Amino acid sequence: MKKWLISLLAVMLLAGCTEETQETQTPETETEDVASEDVASGDSEVTFPLTVTDSVGNEVTIEEAPDSIISMIPSNTEILFALGLDEEVVGVTDYDNYPEAATTKEKIGAFEFNIEKMTALQPDLILAHESSWSTAEAGLQPLIDAGVPIYVVDNAMSFEDTYGTIEAIGAVTGKAEEAATIVSDMQAQVEEITAQLEAVETKKTVFIESSGDPEIYTAGQGTLMQELLDRINAENLVADQEGWLLMNGEEIVSRNPDVIVLTYNYIENAVDAVKARPGFDQITAVQQDAVVQVNEDIVTRPGPRLAEALQELARAVYPEVMND
Repeated sequence: MKKWLISLLAVMLLAGCTEETQETQTPETETEDVASEDVASGDSEVTFPLTVTDSVGNEVTIEEAPDSIISMIPSNTEILFALGLDEEVVGVTDYDNYPEAATTKEKIGAFEFNIEKMTALQPDLILAHESSWSTAEAGLQPLIDAGVPIYVVDNAMSFEDTYGTIEAIGAVTGKAEEAATIVSDMQAQVEEITAQLEAVETKKTVFIESSGDPEIYTAGQGTLMQELLDRINAENLVADQEGWLLMNGEEIVSRNPDVIVLTYNYIENAVDAVKARPGFDQITAVQQDAVVQVNEDIVTRPGPRLAEALQELARAVYPEVMND
């Protein structure tokens, strides 16, 4: 039985008992102390045992390259599989659907995680995520107390953040070289796509719709979606505002986007539904049949398919330029 599982049982038995002061034993093996920015940059040659600082400032020690990993968000899972860690991934969320092999892994939940199931999987490493850490931390406390390494991955808001995330996950899993290759390939794809769009003289104005009626949300400055639009040489309809915004139909009509891109797939016949909204027949995007639905998973997950997301968005906005 793994040492952390023994520790977990001990924690459970001691719950509610008075804590006693214990002497701290000196570890037999020294760990390599690596700053988080070094891990993310891929500059350090990482060896195990490894101590790193994650995105929320927690110091995490990983004794050896993990062979039993739980991923708590789909983007982390995509990175792990891209790194070749198919067999090492033992648990994923209910929403993990890519690659196909991820759908066969044990499901640990979605917004609420099954701690008992996670414990039974005996992970060597849990990859959490900054975006949900404030709600997940308390539930994971038994595993934290038992000494299971939990690395909280950065909430990537740009291509550079995404590259750093891939490199960081590569480092803590012993796959730094593979991570560097993935990043290099992505950068080459991005350069190729952006080069195709450099000749665009008149930028199109784009409204990114991330959810439909009755609550229409879109992305402004400071979001990954904004950078995607910047890189394809397009204007964000709400570039004058920050973060995620709730919009109403009247304002969308008054701003008159050239293109409307739907980044969700939970509404059936979503494109037709948008076109049928009151007043939307006045919008250029509707008049020119430029309401386009893209793959939600690809364009919203900051992982190895982000270059593919750029390609898909470019085709949606500039089909006349992005010819195969």
